Amino acid sequence: MNGKPKYEMDMCSGAVLPKLLLFSLPLMVSSVLQLLFNAADIVVVGRFAGDNALAAVGATSSLISLLTEFFLGFSIGANIIAARQYGGGKQAEMAKTVRTTMILSMIGGALLTAAGLLLTEPIMVWMKVDPEIQGQAALYLRIIFAGMIPMMVYNFGSAVLRAVGDSRRPLYFLAAGGVVNVILNLIFVIIFRMDVAGVGWATVISQVLSAGLVVLCLMKEKGCLHLDLKRLSPDRRTAVSIIRIGLPASTQGVLFCISSVIIQSAVNSFGPDVTAGFSAANNLGGFVYVACYTFYQGSISFVSQNLGAGRIERIPKVTAAMAILVLSVGTGLGCLAYAFAGELIGIYSTSAAVIAAGVVQTGMITRFYGICGLMDGLSGVLRGMGSHVMPTVMTLIGACSLRIIWVLTFFKMPVFHTLESLYLTYPVTWVITSVMLIIGYRYTWKKLKKTFRSGM
Repeated sequence: MNGKPKYEMDMCSGAVLPKLLLFSLPLMVSSVLQLLFNAADIVVVGRFAGDNALAAVGATSSLISLLTEFFLGFSIGANIIAARQYGGGKQAEMAKTVRTTMILSMIGGALLTAAGLLLTEPIMVWMKVDPEIQGQAALYLRIIFAGMIPMMVYNFGSAVLRAVGDSRRPLYFLAAGGVVNVILNLIFVIIFRMDVAGVGWATVISQVLSAGLVVLCLMKEKGCLHLDLKRLSPDRRTAVSIIRIGLPASTQGVLFCISSVIIQSAVNSFGPDVTAGFSAANNLGGFVYVACYTFYQGSISFVSQNLGAGRIERIPKVTAAMAILVLSVGTGLGCLAYAFAGELIGIYSTSAAVIAAGVVQTGMITRFYGICGLMDGLSGVLRGMGSHVMPTVMTLIGACSLRIIWVLTFFKMPVFHTLESLYLTYPVTWVITSVMLIIGYRYTWKKLKKTFRSGM
């Protein structure tokens, strides 16, 4: 067979923008399906178990994201290393990366499960969860953390496949899990009346299916992607490289999540109706966010492969294509979501108070996700270029620190103690961080050109 296998994409030649779009579309659909898992949870529990159950599912979502984001950040390290190795034709090294990545995913999942189960009760206090919903929130949290190993295996395995330009098969595997998740949600909640436990177990079972399909796919692959469970031993040097590259990405994700946890706690202080509205609007806005985030993932793979192949002249083209796509998609979808916010939030809950709270969040945050996507995309380009610490530092300064300072100081003043004031911190900090990252990109690009000219 001539050329690359049918699932792989040549990222090192041809027009960049159409290829980046073609590569990102399956990622976008995959991310939307992943959100549909959560949407199915929220819609079913909100409609058939009540607003308190809806609030219980959403009350700790930011903290769950914080803990999982730390370990998922290491999948970025695996993606970058594998893409560089693949672009440079280093087949043997990439085979080690595949084995090591799967081991790290299982270790990370096990650590998350242990941490989640041990910290459930303190989490209820930290997140200021309303006593009326604490029992349900704690139950949902324990179940979700019980399924962290398959979630990590799926995401790490998908990162390896993306490194070779395969963004379609992870979509197929996730779609299979999504169908199972929706069916089980309806059975567990409506028929068996399991409420939050039902949606939790439906999510876990669907993740087990998706993870199993990823593992089976890698086992059937030939060459550098092949996963042999009998030789499932990590390569120490590769593991260190994945952790070294992935740690800044993990830290950046955690920093964002910490600020989100603080804001979630502030939102929770407004009562269950606002918490439920925030949860529903977050889920709705998440569809816009992940559409933008896929260009971050695509940029990492494209830049890393071209760097590994020595085609650095294509990096500015990747950057420009990313910016055009993310601003167009993010702004268009964000404004569309706000235009129909009342109707869309009404899918999650029929409560007027919940809908009103959700509409406020959509108008203040979701409309501006194009800027957020640009910020993420620039971080992805910098990571692909080998600058792993800079995006983290700039995110800490430009987004997280300013957001936390606002919540802990000005927001406590009566005149600024409103939802609008709280939510405004998002678009403002996205703009500030994006400007900083543009400056960082220009500096890194000049440095990279100088390095290649010197023959290093």
